[in-house]
Amino acid sequence: MRRLLLLSVSAGAGHGRAAEALRVQAALSFPDVETKHLDVMTLVPNSFRKLYADYYIKIVEHHPSVWAYLYHATDKMPRDALFAKVRRAVERLNTRSLRDGLEEFAPDYIICTHFLPAELLAHDIKRGRAVPPVWVQVTDFDLHRMWVQVGMRGYFAASDEIAFRMAQRGIPVAHIRVTGIPIMPAFSQKLARAECAREIGVKPDKTTLLLMTGGAGLAGGEAMIERLLALPGDFQIVALAGKNQQLLMKYRSLATAHPGRLLPIGFTTTIERVMACADLAVTKPGGLTVSECLAIGLPMVLISPIPGQEERNADFLMEQGVAVKAADIVAVEFKIGQLLKEPERLKQMREKMRGLGRPDAAHPVLSHVLADQR
Repeated sequence: MRRLLLLSVSAGAGHGRAAEALRVQAALSFPDVETKHLDVMTLVPNSFRKLYADYYIKIVEHHPSVWAYLYHATDKMPRDALFAKVRRAVERLNTRSLRDGLEEFAPDYIICTHFLPAELLAHDIKRGRAVPPVWVQVTDFDLHRMWVQVGMRGYFAASDEIAFRMAQRGIPVAHIRVTGIPIMPAFSQKLARAECAREIGVKPDKTTLLLMTGGAGLAGGEAMIERLLALPGDFQIVALAGKNQQLLMKYRSLATAHPGRLLPIGFTTTIERVMACADLAVTKPGGLTVSECLAIGLPMVLISPIPGQEERNADFLMEQGVAVKAADIVAVEFKIGQLLKEPERLKQMREKMRGLGRPDAAHPVLSHVLADQR
C-alpha cells in the first residue's frame, strides 16, 4: 500500500482539524492508501512544546498586540535575518525525532497543514537528504512568509486571492491549486434542518443563534448570552461550551432560568448537524470554523479575531458580504439585534455564500497528491 503522512502542529486546533479531515476523507475515498496523522508537538521536548504551542495560545489570548507585532514583523523579515536563523536552528534542535517518525512510517507522500514541518523538511531537502514529495495546505485566507518554503511539490490555497499571493511570493503557478481548506466529509452531506433540530432538541421553525465561543476560551460568554436573551423577538440560542465544563455548567444555569430559549451543548463530534439548525453563528474567524460555516451556508458575526491570520479571514468574509464583525459583546448585541430586525439582509448573506463554500476540499487535495508520479 502507498503511504500518506499528514503533519500538523497543535498550536491552535485548526491545523490538526484540517489534517484529520484529510485522514478521514482518505479512508473513505482511497482505501488502498495507508494514512497517518502525526502532530509534530507530540515528538518534541515538553519545554519546547510549552514555548511553541502553549505560549502561543497565551500570547494571542492575553497580549494580542504583541502577537500582532510578531506576526507582521516575521512576515516581512528576510530569511537570512539573524532572528530567523536562530529561530530555525532552535526548531530543528527540538524536532529531531521527526526524522525518526518519517523513517518508521516511510511515507510516499507528505502533506503539511502547518508551516513548521514544511520548514523542517525544506531544510532537509536543501541539504540533499532523501525526503518524499511534500505538499503544503494553507489553513487560512491569508499567506504568511513562513508558509512559503523551497523544495515543496505543491501548495493548496483557500481562495484565488491566496493563490495569487503565493505566485507573487515566488511559488510557480503550476505548483498551486485552489481547493479551499479541508473540512470533514460530513459537511458534504445535504442535511435536513428539521431532522437535525429534532436530534439536538430545538424548534426547527424558530430563528436560531449559534454561539461557538466555548472552545476558544473567551471570557464573558454567559454575559453575552444574557444580553442576547434580552433582545426582542422570538428566537432561540444554541451555546457551545466545547470541553469547558465550567462554562457548560454556567450555560446550564442560564438555560434553567430561560426555559425553551437556550440550549447548552458541550463537546460534539457532529457540529455540522448543529450548524444545520442555525440561522446565524457567533464565532472567532478561525480558518477551519469559517470554512465549515461557508460549507453549511451559515452567516457569521465575528468576534475576537487573532491579529494577523484571523483578521485576514475576517476581512475576506466581510468583503464577500457573508459576515459582520463585532468589537466586543456590546457590539455583538447591537449587530445581532439589527440582523434579527432585517431578515432580508440575513437571507442575502446566506445567498452570497453560494459558491464560496468548498465542503469537499479534502478530496481534490488528496486526488492531486495521490496522482503524483515520483
